[in-house]
Amino acid sequence: YRYYFPCQRWLAVEEDDGQIVRELVPVDEAFVKKDSENDGQSLATLGLEQKAKSTTYIVKVKTGDKKNAGTDANVFIILYGSKDDTGIISLKASKSNKNKFERGKVDEFTVEAVDIGDLKKIKIGHDNKGSSTGWFLEWVEIDAPSLGRCLKFPSGRWLDKSEDDGAIERIIFPAELQTKEYIPFVPYEITVYTSDIFGAGTDADVFIVLYGSDGICTQQKSLCLNKREQRMYFERNSVNQFIVELEDVGDMIEKIRIGHTGGGLNSGWHLDHVAIRRLLPNGK
Repeated sequence: YRYYFPCQRWLAVEEDDGQIVRELVPVDEAFVKKDSENDGQSLATLGLEQKAKSTTYIVKVKTGDKKNAGTDANVFIILYGSKDDTGIISLKASKSNKNKFERGKVDEFTVEAVDIGDLKKIKIGHDNKGSSTGWFLEWVEIDAPSLGRCLKFPSGRWLDKSEDDGAIERIIFPAELQTKEYIPFVPYEITVYTSDIFGAGTDADVFIVLYGSDGICTQQKSLCLNKREQRMYFERNSVNQFIVELEDVGDMIEKIRIGHTGGGLNSGWHLDHVAIRRLLPNGK
């Protein structure tokens, strides 16, 4: 029996969500055979199913506001769940700061893992390489929208060979009283079709809001992760697909609100239509 593990995503700090390691789940061989006959269309539709099998963690790391608190070393984290752990994950692509782990700053990272169970603890540390390696870690916050749970891991200690106990990595448990729980998010596959007319494309920040019945709606969500993606997507006559986790608006989407923030040259956009797919609780 042959196993196929489609990826079709970047492993690059500057691309996608910045991850350079990914966990992949296998798909049926029939999809791969079908894919070879249809120019890759069938595997492109598997993004939603694969997303549903993995958990996205938004990891925020706060460096303390102390003298020499920041570090130039390579920082890593391991998430330990009730079923498994993620292995070593390098925290390289901060979404909030170009120069990461600086004094008093909060850096945000995206981590994906396939079914590690309930998050129980983390290990975080660095390799002690670079000109300024000592690091004062204030706290780590890990939010899992698909699980509806946000955990806080307090530290308030140095990870420095010449400070505190000299350790450069620590195991930290969550502070139960600071755990936040909310209604879990669900993954949506959003496919955007830009019209085939002159000047139809845009480099603006495109966002979307989904509305369900009884006034339920999602937060306003930007479809692009950064300005580079804004320049790449929404070109004339293009089809762009996004897998995003949003609040569950129910089985029926009554309307959407889609637009952009304007600004910049050629921000005007001619939108043809939008297709949205979500997995129902039975996996369809």
